[in-house]
Amino acid sequence: MKFAAIDIGSNGARMQISSVLHDEDNIRFKKVEYVRFPLRLGHDVFTEGRISSYSEDRMMKLMLTYQLLMELHEIDDHMACATSAMREAENGHEVRDRIEGRTGIHIQIIDGQKEAELVNNVVVKSLDDGQYLHIDVGGGSTELNLYLDKKKMNARSFKLGSVRLLEGKESKGAWKKMQEWIMDNVDRSRPIQAVGTGGNINKLFDLSSKLTESSTSLEEIARTHQYIADFTLEERIHKLQLNPDRADVILPAGDIYLSAMKWAGVETIHVPDVGLKDGILQVLYERACRRKKK
Repeated sequence: MKFAAIDIGSNGARMQISSVLHDEDNIRFKKVEYVRFPLRLGHDVFTEGRISSYSEDRMMKLMLTYQLLMELHEIDDHMACATSAMREAENGHEVRDRIEGRTGIHIQIIDGQKEAELVNNVVVKSLDDGQYLHIDVGGGSTELNLYLDKKKMNARSFKLGSVRLLEGKESKGAWKKMQEWIMDNVDRSRPIQAVGTGGNINKLFDLSSKLTESSTSLEEIARTHQYIADFTLEERIHKLQLNPDRADVILPAGDIYLSAMKWAGVETIHVPDVGLKDGILQVLYERACRRKKK
């Protein structure tokens, strides 16, 4: 079986095509194609409230490209999900319908709760027993999820994101609300670790010194964040070789991760390199299994 997962975020859109590998009782997804493009829909939506005709045209071309790639790979099924920017755009559903009419790709505009659920389904597999704060920072929103012994205890979505902060359009009082939620929900009598998902924490982790293959410390993330901040935007692109759409958002995203970790009293963060696309692939596999049983 071969599936395509499409994630249309506020900063970039990505498609991953993966084949399913069976290993005894376990299944694994092997990546066979991955295409990411910096649509930056959040720039339009968080400043003007709607998706511009220019951005819609670029999005249409990208979805046509994805459509062709899915045909070439002869996939069995696909799912496309759009998050914060599309759900807040006053013309989000109109744009979605026009794209579907031309490409045949149905885009589900999902809320923060559904977004968190899809990511959590794959994140939980990387957890051990204990208390974890899962921090997922996107372009338009941040999802926080609190786990105890692999069971989700609470969750909340906040209108804080890397593109939203870059544009100076964060929701009023969002920082305070996030701090209060953490202070109210974290059990201070128990040790806590963080789990970070999102492209920016992956890049911060790549540039940092590791404690293990998939973890590092709050101190090291803070050091790496400051190291990047000491470069100009142009230097981040040319000397650190960050993509332009990563170079400008990595610092505001880092502020969110660091603030959440400090408020929770976290000293260690795990970065499993999974995200919404991985949750979508899991849903597609489960859907295919249900169809086979019928």
